[in-house]
Amino acid sequence: MTAPGGRRRRAPAMTADRRRAMIVQTALPLLTRRGTTLTTAEVARAAGIGEATVFRAFADKQALLDACVAEVLRPDPLLDRLTRIDRRLPLTGRLTEAAVVIHAHLARLGAVLGALHAAGRARPDPPPAGAAATAVRPAVAALFAPDVDRLRLPPDQLADLFLGLLSPPGPLATTAPSTTDLVDLFLHGALTRVR
Repeated sequence: MTAPGGRRRRAPAMTADRRRAMIVQTALPLLTRRGTTLTTAEVARAAGIGEATVFRAFADKQALLDACVAEVLRPDPLLDRLTRIDRRLPLTGRLTEAAVVIHAHLARLGAVLGALHAAGRARPDPPPAGAAATAVRPAVAALFAPDVDRLRLPPDQLADLFLGLLSPPGPLATTAPSTTDLVDLFLHGALTRVR
């Protein structure tokens, strides 16, 4: 870090875990833009620390990349954002916010894994099958709970269907539907109401 007058000053004291987390959070957007051509010097500069600090936190660049992958695979940030959705909103509002949060999480995950794949890096070992879904499903089911008396299916079953609908489009889709259209289709179906 540079102080006024061009003097170099030390970064504020942090625990080793907080410093590692700060470096990973700084590296993630750089990784999605630059791929694995990203250098530890660039990460250090963006974080406002010396490159030696990066190497005190991570053995090498590969260890930093591995930590970035581990971070985007963690469902905790997604769970936190889902649980903060205001339950007093109408169901449409709650599900729209959830869809935005889930799409952002999937986009970040795809960008990081895509950058590594494009660079020819081996894909990381996937988390245990269904681990993220097992954690996320109850948080999504809770969004349905305030309207349980109006639901045709149990909240956990609706959560599974909703999450399935939000999965990234496959190779046959030409355009991704808007979040509003997805929520509307989910809540009201494809058919007009029969009179």
